[in-house]
Amino acid sequence: MRILDWALRIIVAVILLQTLFFKFTGTEEARQLFQTLGVEPWGRYATGVMELIAGTCILAPRTVWLGALLGVGLMIGAIFSHLTKLGIEVNGDGGMLFIMALVVLAASGATLYLHRKKIPLWKLKLARRVAGV
Repeated sequence: MRILDWALRIIVAVILLQTLFFKFTGTEEARQLFQTLGVEPWGRYATGVMELIAGTCILAPRTVWLGALLGVGLMIGAIFSHLTKLGIEVNGDGGMLFIMALVVLAASGATLYLHRKKIPLWKLKLARRVAGV
């Protein structure tokens, strides 16, 4: 189980952190994508910062749940954007960005499930249950 956990976390981190170069350097593809969404440049930078936070948090034992939660939220937004404005295939990528979003969503969701007991609200719920409140 530990190997699966780390494999999922590394997949998420590698994909999220690898895309930062494109967002922060403002490559033509990244600018065009965020222009289509109507949020260039601030949306590109904000998304990059959130992905940086998610990618680093998911690797740290204390914040793995936060990184996974951010990963799920970011990828729901990315998938929604693909399905509503961008399309599955962007700039002739054969749907690769969409597929990576699905992979990160699945891996983040599985990681969040594996670490659900570390979520502060989950701990509060367990504490109340034990206390009989």
